[in-house]
Amino acid sequence: MSEHVRMVRQPPPAPSLKRRGLSTWAEPVPIEPHKSASILRRAFAFSGPAFLVAIGYMDPGNWATDIEGGSRFHYELLWVILASNLIAILLQILSSRLGVVTGRDLPQLCRERFSKPAAIFFWVIAEIAIVACDLAEVLGSAIAFNLLFHIPLLPAVLITALDVLIILVVQSRGARPIEAVILTLIGTMSVCYLFEIYLAHPAWGGIAHGLITPTLSNDSLYIALGILGATVMPHNLYLHSHLVQSRKVGRTFKEIRSALRYNVVDTVVALNLAFFVNAAILIMAAAVFFERGKVVTEIQQAYYTLTPLLGTSLASLAFGVALLASGQASTITGTLAGQVVMEGFLQIKVRPWLRRLITRSLAIVPAALVIASQLGNGEDAQNHAIYNLLILSQVVLSVQLSFATIPLVLFTGKRSLMGEFVNPVWLKVLAWAVVLAIAGLNAYLIF
Repeated sequence: MSEHVRMVRQPPPAPSLKRRGLSTWAEPVPIEPHKSASILRRAFAFSGPAFLVAIGYMDPGNWATDIEGGSRFHYELLWVILASNLIAILLQILSSRLGVVTGRDLPQLCRERFSKPAAIFFWVIAEIAIVACDLAEVLGSAIAFNLLFHIPLLPAVLITALDVLIILVVQSRGARPIEAVILTLIGTMSVCYLFEIYLAHPAWGGIAHGLITPTLSNDSLYIALGILGATVMPHNLYLHSHLVQSRKVGRTFKEIRSALRYNVVDTVVALNLAFFVNAAILIMAAAVFFERGKVVTEIQQAYYTLTPLLGTSLASLAFGVALLASGQASTITGTLAGQVVMEGFLQIKVRPWLRRLITRSLAIVPAALVIASQLGNGEDAQNHAIYNLLILSQVVLSVQLSFATIPLVLFTGKRSLMGEFVNPVWLKVLAWAVVLAIAGLNAYLIF
């Protein structure tokens, strides 16, 4: 039978948004790209899910690990950002592939395919990862409030609980206008960093060497895993498999294959944008701090990387606004990921604002305790403690990563589930090699 009319096994339909209790703002209105549309129009129709996921690749945790990596190890860890980005592209493509072909997201499949105790275990691990990510958002937003409004860090951390109100506003007005503003702010900051690279005249030979020469020591392993955890986030793998279902796809072989290809383009473009942003931050940290012998002990120092372009006061303002935008952008995706995880693993419906309030409270507690423990030691001690906690949160994400990647690679490699779209042998080998490498590095760090 011709591939143009060949039908693939159609999985059971995923529950609708209303039946699952998800808010309609959380997922774009389903789009069915017109068959006669041009390639560019079809690509635009499928674009979106990966860009929403990519927001999490530019969150405050990424900023902290990139600044630490550049200021301490010069350009040596650029290859880690590149490798992490390639790993992220591979895993996010598998995630989107799983969602398109099966019509279910990764948490749903874990619930269906694993025993109930195993599903609960994976849910707990996923929630820990989400709280760790939320911790980075809390700390990043608190630092932004401190830079912008000179609010002391402890009150600033408590103020971050008010982002629940932002969730309510987004629910009522739709996510697209808010996302457009956030992406514009982050894009503006990205352009500033890229232009700064031109002004600073970094060592391009050193940059090229750092990109293609793997170098890792016991000292840099911790930061390298922090970069990996900040780049390849476990909850993004759960989320992407859900978001791609917002596009209506026919069930013929040709239609599914076409959808998979457009999702690959969406993923590659979005994550490469995140790669250039993260690489630019590390390069500027290396050029401004390492080459001048400055030791970075707090993320607030990073606004100096914009001083040659904007001046000190404007640099602080731009950095603070972008950092705050980054944290709030991640808040939106984190809330949606939390919904997908809880409803997929446990089939429990919780209102987004209530769930957000719970996870945000869990993230605020350790942040507040760390800051409070340094109250008598001055502001510099508080900043340093927050900086270390921010990097630790990203290492925790890296340790959690295996619990999301193993089911993902396992499911996409099952012919009984994926049919003709099962991972080919070369992709299975590559995916399992990545999973084992991540698990091995994390085990080495722990032991």
